[in-house]
Parts: sequence; structure tokens; C-alpha cells
Amino acid sequence: MENQYKVVVGLGSCGIAAGGLKVMEAIKTKLATMPVQVKLDETGCMGMCYKEVLVEIINPDGKNYIYGNVTPDKVDQIFESHIGQGKPVTDLIVKGQDLATTEDSFFAKQQRIVLRRCGKINPESIEEAMAMDAYKAIEKALKTMTPEQVIEEMLASGLRGRGGAGFPTGMKWKFAAASKGPKKYIICNADEGDPGAFMDRSVLEGDPHALLEGMMIGGYAIGADEAYIYARAEYPIAIKRLKIAIKAAEEKGLLGKNILGTGFNFKIKIKEGAGAFVCGEETALISSIEGKRGMPRIRPPFPAQSGLFRKPTNINNVETYANVAYIILNGAESYNKYGTEKSKGTKVFALAGKIARGGLVEVPMGVPLKDIIYEIGGGTSSGKPFKAVQMGGPSGGCIPANLLDTIIDYDSLNKTGAIMGSGGMIVMDEDNCMVDIARYFLSFTQSESCGKCTFCKIGTNRMLEILTRLTQGEGREGDIERLEELSDQIKRNALCGLGQTAPNPVLTTLKYFRHEYEAHIKDKKCPAKQCRPLIKYHILEDKCIGCTACSRVCPVKAISGEPKKVHSIDSSICSKCGACKEKCRFGAIEID
Repeated sequence: MENQYKVVVGLGSCGIAAGGLKVMEAIKTKLATMPVQVKLDETGCMGMCYKEVLVEIINPDGKNYIYGNVTPDKVDQIFESHIGQGKPVTDLIVKGQDLATTEDSFFAKQQRIVLRRCGKINPESIEEAMAMDAYKAIEKALKTMTPEQVIEEMLASGLRGRGGAGFPTGMKWKFAAASKGPKKYIICNADEGDPGAFMDRSVLEGDPHALLEGMMIGGYAIGADEAYIYARAEYPIAIKRLKIAIKAAEEKGLLGKNILGTGFNFKIKIKEGAGAFVCGEETALISSIEGKRGMPRIRPPFPAQSGLFRKPTNINNVETYANVAYIILNGAESYNKYGTEKSKGTKVFALAGKIARGGLVEVPMGVPLKDIIYEIGGGTSSGKPFKAVQMGGPSGGCIPANLLDTIIDYDSLNKTGAIMGSGGMIVMDEDNCMVDIARYFLSFTQSESCGKCTFCKIGTNRMLEILTRLTQGEGREGDIERLEELSDQIKRNALCGLGQTAPNPVLTTLKYFRHEYEAHIKDKKCPAKQCRPLIKYHILEDKCIGCTACSRVCPVKAISGEPKKVHSIDSSICSKCGACKEKCRFGAIEID
């Protein structure tokens, strides 16, 4: 109905986790009592995860306003004022048309291509997606382009794989197209396993049609008629919306047999994985789809020649496919006007860790890291000095503060020792211990190793043992050299990408924060004051007023002292949990 308000609630995983379903119920209850007709809808992640729950109100004249941190008890105020009286509640708005907010810089440097429909459509409505150009690109490709022309357009676009390695997408498709055989496959790697990464999940939850259309175009280009989406079962909302999208596309004749009357057949199946990180590697993923244990295969042959069921197969990740329809519909030139000479287009990042504005962002390649951390992300959430950002997940590396002028492109990031990866960014401040960070990421890759090759299985375990000793105050002379030697052997000899990149967090922290390793070994101290065996809590006599707050929260009763007199901590029983320091209002507790 025209001339009515529209209300949209963000119900991606982030919105639901923040209480979005309760807000939705509160809105339904409120609207039932209002005299005006309002269209209520839902959408996926809008990007501002740090402000969830997000509720967008679109006025009859088309002006839109996004409210942040919405809770059920704020619904009455917002709706009575905005819809009842026509007065937006400005102090609750995080983004509004013709309205400046403190959050505007979050969007200022973004350019949305992959996320062009995320947060703007109901992901369970194919009609809303089609109203924003979904499936126009596959129609253009099938009716006006040959498969060879599609591949040439992808080559001209400069799109590189967004899963980590950055291999040219058009070249990958060209190899698969050149492989002989009546049966070929398309696979989408949606097995997003990096800690702190949620780019692919948000696309699947917010705009599943972008993925489906990209896969269809890929299938047409290489001559495949069947596809698999390999998604981890831990993504139930994404899988649910994918199934709805596939069914809707089939009902409209956009998937299945004789698509759009062109004679092109294409079907898509979903394979739910058990969440093994190693299945992010192409050949391990293929083994898992085939019903085998997810373990990498020796290459060559490469999947383009012998992949799923030993047939030619093309594999890209969610973000890569989500770029495809835009490129085909608008042309390669429209796409590659963004980015740098060797890294075209945009990149989606998940900002996590100690960042003020955590969420999903999409920026043109070539933007400096500092712009993402400070202008978009708002700096550290703690307000303390920025120390490093971990890029590329467990396969990536830590980039220190003095390299924040590094631009976002594949070559520039590789020079730092990190990698683009799939797009996770975990921000750290001065309180993070880089030795412990390296230990954390290595513990992840070591536990996720499939165990097939000796260098990864045993080498990462030996490295983890050394790092664990360092954080426990048991470091030895020569440990740094042993870590470097093991890293070199693992990188050169591991069978797959998991093992070959596992040492990266260790190598980059050694490169930029070697002094922290040396302090752990030689001085038996943790400069960041995080490794419990290497720190000691004590009370400052000139600041303690004897309020007893610290002793009341100590779980092991290590703090003693009479009221209004200086207290003391028994180091022999102190668990170093930090509860006392957090509770003290006078700054009387110090860590050595």
C-alpha cells in the first residue's frame, strides 16, 4: 500500500543475538494498537553490528532513519513519536536521511557491491531481491553472451578470489572451461572458519540470491549443470535462508531445467559440513562432499581438471560469487574503477576484537588500514593505544601500529607478512600479549590439523608446546630460533594451505614484537601483563583506603586487611583473576 510507513528489523545473527526477536514482538504488539497502517518487514545484517538491535523506519515520502541499540522498552517512545507524531527520535538514530549523526563516518568510506542488497531486502523474499536487480545478470549472460564472453568479462574485471589466495577468478573459470568432459561442477566454499570472521555468513543471511546468481553465471561459463554450497552446520539461519532462496528461484524458473527458456540447466544443492577448519581447503572440502573424511589431496591434478567425483570443478567462496552478477550486469569497467592496479574492486571485512565499531564493512581496495581502524571502526573500544591487527585469521599475521599506512591490496598486505585472507580483522590494544596471541592462533590451527602430513601434525604441536612454555614463564634460550626453524620447515613441507600458513601469526609477531618474546624468556615477564604465571598483583599503600571492596570480590580469599586500613594480597594463593583490580575505584591495585 502506498503512502504508509515501513518498519524493518535487522534479524541477521548479530541482530537476533542482541535481542532482535524480542524487539520484533514488541513492535508487533505496538503496531496493533496504532491507528495507522504500517508494513513490518525484516532484513539481514546492516553492517553496524555494534549498534544492534537496528530498526529502520521508512517514511511515506521515502526518507529513512535507522535506530540503534533498540530494546523492547524503547519501542513505545520511538513509534509514538516517529509514526504517531511524525517526529523522529533524533538521539536514538544512528543513520538518517538529512540528519547528521556521530556514526556517519562508519559509512563514509564504504563502497557496497557485495553488500549492495544486504540490510535493504528481506532475504526470504525473492521479489524484493528482484526489485533490486537480482537475476538480471544471469538473464543477460544467457541471452546475450557466450560462455567465452562471460569469462573474458571476468578476466577484464580483475576480480581475484576473496577466499584468501587471491587467484584471478576469470583465469580459474577459464581453466575449468577448457577441461574436457560432459560433466562439470560448481562449488561454493561457505565453510567460513576463521575466528572473528563473519563476512560470508552475513551475505548468506542477508542476500542469498547474490550467491545463487553468481554460481549460475559460473556454471554457464564453464559448462556445469550442477552445484554444491558447502556451508558449516553452525550457520542455521544462513542455511535456512539459502533453502528458501533456492526453492523460490526454482518456482520462478530461475533454477532447474531450461532456465528462462534458454536450454540452460542448473541445480544447486546444500552440503552441511561439521565445522572442520581444514575443509576450507579446496580438496578437503571436495572429499567431505564426496562423503569421505575432510583431508587434503596432493595436487596436481587441480580441481579444475579433476575435482568433485574426479570431474572438472570450479570452487570459489561466497564473497567471490557475490561480485559476479554486478560485474556481468554493469560491465568489467564499472567494477574495476575501484581498487588498485593489481587488486580490483572492493573487499568485505569483519571488524572484531577491541574495536569501537565492530561490524561488517566493504571498502574499495587501496584504502589504508588506518582509515578502516580509525575512521570506520572508531579506534579501539578500550580507548587505549592501538597495538596490532590480525588479518587473515589463523593463516594470516599481525600488522603493527607503525604499518597502519599499508593499503588494502593483496601485494601490500603480503609484504607485511600477513595476508588478505577471507577478510577477518581482529583489533588489539596495548593490553594484548603478542606471544599469547600467537599461541592462541597456533592452538587453533594445531587442533584443526587433519593429521595427514607429519610437518603440520607434529610441527605445529612442537611450536605450540614452546609458545605455551613461554606464556607460563618456562621459556628457554634458543626457543625463538627453534620457533623460526620449525616455521620454515612447516611452511616448506606441509601438504596444504592450513599447514603452510599456520606459522604466519608466530612469524609476524616475532618480526614486529620480538622484544616481547625476549622478555618472556630472559626476564620472565609479560610486558602486556596478561600471562598469569608471569605477573603479580599488589596493593599500593598510598592509594588503598581500606574500603574492603577488593577482598569481598576475591574468589580465593587472597586479600586481607581491616576496614579503613591498607590491605595486602597473598601472592601464594592469588589466582590473578583480575577481579580486585576491576573492582577497585581508587587505582590502588597494580600489576607487576
